[in-house]
Amino acid sequence: MFEKPPKNSREKTKNLLLELQDEICAGLEDTDGKGKFIEDSWERKEGGGGRSRVLKDGLIFEQAGVNFSEVHGKKLPPSIISQRPEAEGHEWFATGTSMVLHPKNPFIPTVHLNYRYFEAGPVWWFGGGADLTPFYPYLTDVRHFHKEHKNACEKVHKDIHKVFKPWCDEYFFLKHRNESRGIGGIFYDYQDGSDNIYKGNNKKGKASAASKKIDKINLNWNDLFSLAENCGKSFLPSYLPIIEKRVKIKFTKEEREFQLYRRGRYVEFNLVWDRGTIFGLQTNGRTESILMSLPPLSRWEYGYKAKQGSREELLTSIFTKPQDWLNDKKLEELCIKNQIFD
Repeated sequence: MFEKPPKNSREKTKNLLLELQDEICAGLEDTDGKGKFIEDSWERKEGGGGRSRVLKDGLIFEQAGVNFSEVHGKKLPPSIISQRPEAEGHEWFATGTSMVLHPKNPFIPTVHLNYRYFEAGPVWWFGGGADLTPFYPYLTDVRHFHKEHKNACEKVHKDIHKVFKPWCDEYFFLKHRNESRGIGGIFYDYQDGSDNIYKGNNKKGKASAASKKIDKINLNWNDLFSLAENCGKSFLPSYLPIIEKRVKIKFTKEEREFQLYRRGRYVEFNLVWDRGTIFGLQTNGRTESILMSLPPLSRWEYGYKAKQGSREELLTSIFTKPQDWLNDKKLEELCIKNQIFD
């Protein structure tokens, strides 16, 4: 039996996500120093709407998109019914903020964030997370991003990050390439306070094993709201220091070409595997906003192989595989040896 959300659940969550959009956009504009977000408000014929904000050709960001949406309807898409059949036949409501940033400099990682809330009859849940996709990574940057999100999770419960970190590794995985999209972060979905924390499909994976180990955690609606709030507000502290450290690094034409090549993997994931993209298209969402996550430039190269011992090989052999970024001493030694620790 699902615990009922508070009467103001929709309005309260909507306001939080609008606040996150405002806060993140202001922080990114200040950091970029040139680019300004252009807002494009839209309405959905079936119910609801949103506001899309895009910054183009800034000093730092080639393109940065930060979306907010609040949509509702009577018929659920197959992607939801397959996961939560008990929601079928009920009117539904969904709100969320999502963001993808594509910097110009290949030494600054691409980054993604999404936090969302859904209701349909007796069914409700929170979902979300943030993940980092570097092209020329430094272990210190990777650790900083993970630490900030780990701390945000642990403010709500000391054990949930143990599930959300491997769940992120599992979700942002290109099955057709057998590689991770990036170095991960956190990911969670279908959080309604019932049963075990992990609610994904890989029952034999690390996230499922971690969830079984800690057993059930009693998180109510307010706890899960706080989780979205804490994690959302941890984004700027997790990402802006990386920009400040890497923005002045000079890069070559070849390094830029490699960045565009790896962006192709980002496009592949978002168009083939991402559930948010699928949900948006199946519910007749605004296509321009749904595909805002795609970079303005990317490329594909047949049969590419990185030169042995190169930075590019280190990315493809180490940083596209799930790792224990915070605690693995051998990984730290390897990164120090190859001058990619700091």
